[in-house]
Amino acid sequence: MALKPTIGLEIHAELKTNSKMFCSCKNDADEKKANSNVCPICMGHPGTLPVANKEAIRKVIKTGLALNCQINMKSKFDRKNYFYPDLPKGYQISQYDKPFCHDGYIEVPISEDFSEMNLKTIRITRVHLEEDTGRLMHPEGVDYSLVDYNRAGMPLMELVTEPDLESGLEVRRFAEELQLIFRYLGVSDADMEKGQMRVEVNISMGTGKKLGTKVEIKNLNSFKVAEKAVNYEIERQSEILKKKGKVIQETRGWDDQKAETFSQRVKEEAHDYRYFPEPDLPPVITDAQVINSIQAEMPELPARKRKRFAQEYSIDPKSIEIFVDNRDLGEYFEKVVSEAEAGQNEDRFKYLTKLTANYIITDLLGLTGGQFVETKCKIDPENFAEFVTLIADGKITSKTGKDVLLEMFNTGADPSIIISDKGLGQVSDVAEIEGIINDAIAQNPKAVEDYKKGNKNALQFLAGQVMAKTRGRANPKIVQELLKRILSK
Repeated sequence: MALKPTIGLEIHAELKTNSKMFCSCKNDADEKKANSNVCPICMGHPGTLPVANKEAIRKVIKTGLALNCQINMKSKFDRKNYFYPDLPKGYQISQYDKPFCHDGYIEVPISEDFSEMNLKTIRITRVHLEEDTGRLMHPEGVDYSLVDYNRAGMPLMELVTEPDLESGLEVRRFAEELQLIFRYLGVSDADMEKGQMRVEVNISMGTGKKLGTKVEIKNLNSFKVAEKAVNYEIERQSEILKKKGKVIQETRGWDDQKAETFSQRVKEEAHDYRYFPEPDLPPVITDAQVINSIQAEMPELPARKRKRFAQEYSIDPKSIEIFVDNRDLGEYFEKVVSEAEAGQNEDRFKYLTKLTANYIITDLLGLTGGQFVETKCKIDPENFAEFVTLIADGKITSKTGKDVLLEMFNTGADPSIIISDKGLGQVSDVAEIEGIINDAIAQNPKAVEDYKKGNKNALQFLAGQVMAKTRGRANPKIVQELLKRILSK
């Protein structure tokens, strides 16, 4: 039987809170001075007692609600015991059998380029809360390592999926969707380059309903790396099994230079951690009032926004994904459309929305270098709506429009004022265009001769000459019609 990959994920995200999980130390992932945000509590000194961060708990529950999870009304913290230099207590306060959230799901778009919205449901086993470890650093040229405990004790949310994924692409799409959800909720910046979101993969190759041996891949620091690592591991395990070999259960890392996974250690089982209830923290009781107050804070999430944009605006799935991925850009688009919408019939509105999306994604986003922030954009939505309407009404050509938009971007000026001051309005006067066409014909007799011999490209050449003489301001449709009429004489 054919081998089939079965993949589950463990994803960690550092939560955005002012203080750490169990003490009042600053929660600052960008702190450069090592071991400055530490105290006796997060360093595990004898006699100290932890106090749970209420805001971190609310953020985990908020995430669970966004992921359609069941919320445990009575949760508890547990000790996860293991020794490692970056773990100052010698154990980690985590959650074992009573996490805050369990049994959820999300629908993830899994097409390669978002040309269509193929959705796959991925089940969420649990979302729990724990404290982060410190950070080990390994200076080059020496035989020792250094430990920075600034990160130790930061609130860390862990999400575990069911083994519902089957490819590197699905892993990447799921992680990207999760990052979007975290950012929409405001629970985490989830910047993978800064280590604020970390992906671990559990993968096995089986046949039919029989699962293979599970291998874990840790410390994947980007979406592309996660996809590459999964695809490589599928190949590696498949080759072993095809040769009648045995895949061993282990933890592997990813070597970016060699583009391959490598063995790190034999995988621990849950019983190796000797979990037991955290004796210094009471159970956490959550009631309906708390759930309702968190639910009231929920924003429109990516999945809902995709559906609404598809229903309300006549734009393609790729454009919708750009607006969903860049939340600020999507909100700006809607403001522009609302300014242009008044008094328009349905066909006209559809045309204006498509035109607006095209100019925002292609031109405006290009001017910002792909990093649009509305508060830094000088073009207000009302002026952008006026600009799009001028294009739609033929008051300016698309070529002139690029010059107008650039001036708007640099100065924030009204498009009508720019057009008037710089004389950029479209030339539609037939007599004026005829005169320019006659000049172009007189200066290019060879092109005229070629056209009359049946060379259609010669007509486009002459039209280009006319547009050049008018600096792109002549109405292209009128130019084409007049050229054909004059040349047919």
